[in-house]
Amino acid sequence: MATFTQKMAIRYILLAFFLYTDTGIFARVASFGINYGQVANNLPQPEKVLELLSTLKITKTRIYDTNPQILKAFANSNVEIIVTIENQILNQLNDPQQALQWVNTNIKPYLPDTKITGIQVGNEVFTELDTTLIQYLVPAVINIYNALVQLGLNTNIHVSTPSSLEVLEESYPPSAGSFRSEISEIMKEFLNFLSKTKSPFWVNAYPYFAYKNDPNQISLDYVLFNPNQGMVDPNTNLHYDNMLYAMVDAVTFAIAKLGFNGIEVRVSETGWPSKGDSDEIGASLKNAEIYNKNLLRRQMKNEGTPLNPRMRLESYLFALFNENMKNGPTSERNYGLFEPDESMTYNVGLSSFAKSSNPSTSISLTSSATRTKVKKKSKNILFFFSNNTQLI
Repeated sequence: MATFTQKMAIRYILLAFFLYTDTGIFARVASFGINYGQVANNLPQPEKVLELLSTLKITKTRIYDTNPQILKAFANSNVEIIVTIENQILNQLNDPQQALQWVNTNIKPYLPDTKITGIQVGNEVFTELDTTLIQYLVPAVINIYNALVQLGLNTNIHVSTPSSLEVLEESYPPSAGSFRSEISEIMKEFLNFLSKTKSPFWVNAYPYFAYKNDPNQISLDYVLFNPNQGMVDPNTNLHYDNMLYAMVDAVTFAIAKLGFNGIEVRVSETGWPSKGDSDEIGASLKNAEIYNKNLLRRQMKNEGTPLNPRMRLESYLFALFNENMKNGPTSERNYGLFEPDESMTYNVGLSSFAKSSNPSTSISLTSSATRTKVKKKSKNILFFFSNNTQLI
């Protein structure tokens, strides 16, 4: 009888064989990224995760902390890692010496063996329920960057922060995109930093939430990247055939309205849950497979948005694994492409491989980034493509 190790070896051989053929959807994706969440007690050890990413030819990942087990395990690999500073320590980083100490402790020891390419200072701070955090964001960003400069580490590491779409006051059509007035002054300070350091603006963009909140008014095909008539922005005459690109361009327009041009907008999170509660309309295995498969096809084509067609939209899929310890509705625990035993939740273009009868050796990887993606209903209807929208 085959051992667990032998079975896993067979899995990787079969998966690698598939990926080297023309049908492997990841085989030609140059800069596709994936979020490696850790809010679970049954995940594979980081060394096994690295093997999985390497087999999938995924060379970019983001973690929600600076887990030393992961940073050590990913040393001497070709996988680039973006790390995250937890929201609750942002106030400490207002002190330049504390920021320097943080970099010395959490970044410097792993370089250059581990390819740390970005530091996300907090997560969705502009729309955090704890509104006191926003005052610490820009000083923390600046201090972390200055610490990198002081240590000679800033050349290959960008500093930024991911924002939710709730930072926008207006968003439809995309050309009307504008930031909420109450955060505009701090947003200007942040954008000034990004402009000077040539760092990207990261956005967590989930068409799923828009569809879930109003399925009667939003076209499912439009949010899933399926063929549809799309919509035309009346102010720019740009045609949009999917909601994600409209979301990204709305952010770009909002940035421009504050006087900044040339700041690249990237997608730090996007995805679709494969399971949900009875009131989570649209959360299904079928829709998750369609959304992620279509997104990956767009990535393979190196597509840009209608506003920036020549600039490939860099996106990080959420997420690598289902995470069984996340709070919130059922959907929160079911965004993963893979189960913790490394079997596929659904097939986005990878060949099927048999699920092992033995559980993977696992450890509990805890993360303080446990905030769920439960979205408040915005006072404005965001990015809706409804049956009443003018079609081309």
